[in-house]
Amino acid sequence: MPSNRINRVNEDIRLCLSKLITEVKDPRVQQGLLSVVRTETTGDLKYCKVYLSCMGLQSEKDFMKGLKSASGWLRRELSIRLNLRNTPELTFILDKSIEYGAHINSIINSLDIKEDEDEEADEN
Repeated sequence: MPSNRINRVNEDIRLCLSKLITEVKDPRVQQGLLSVVRTETTGDLKYCKVYLSCMGLQSEKDFMKGLKSASGWLRRELSIRLNLRNTPELTFILDKSIEYGAHINSIINSLDIKEDEDEEADEN
């Protein structure tokens, strides 16, 4: 179980990266609505997994290539903004949970559900 310090570092990295990713000039990264869902940093602060969610993604392969090419710049900016002994190496993982949730929500909203007669009798 991660310690409180690691939890604080994870939250700081998540907040900084959410601001920094919007500043990336690479057009492959600027596709749709992008959000940093969560981060997982190892105990020695050497590696960090960054889970990203993107609505309206045109090309997943290009998006991941753009993030990989911008990871050096993101890591440098992260080291400037956060005062850590080691700045973790960033690994990006695409998280499709928000997109999946929106899809399920649209399916539920499209259902034609009629109220039961028993519920109407209880109300009267």
